[in-house]
Amino acid sequence: EVQLVESGGGLVQAGGSLRLSCAASGSTFDTLVIGWFRQAPGKEREAVSCIGSTYDGTAVYANSVKGRFTISRDNAKNTVYLQMDSLEVDDTAVYYCAAEEGGSSCNYNYLTVWGQGTQVTVSS
Repeated sequence: EVQLVESGGGLVQAGGSLRLSCAASGSTFDTLVIGWFRQAPGKEREAVSCIGSTYDGTAVYANSVKGRFTISRDNAKNTVYLQMDSLEVDDTAVYYCAAEEGGSSCNYNYLTVWGQGTQVTVSS
């Protein structure tokens, strides 16, 4: 029953920042595990980051984004954010959020409900 809507994508120069939002509805937010994936042309889908439920809260990051991206959740707004700093051209992709209902800790394979995606383009 959960629905996810991504927003915040856009065009940014390398070195710049964007904050993506994943707004969830139709589910108990506190028990959602939510992660971010990205898909670039010619590349396989990559798991970017994940944050556990409110009762877990542990964040996970792909090595490619560690130190540059930060995932967080705002339970009052039923929204998970992905703050992306020091963006690189290789970060260009469609970014999707995905959720596990009734979860606890992150497991990318359990994130089966997807949003529609938001385009991030990083120019050199």
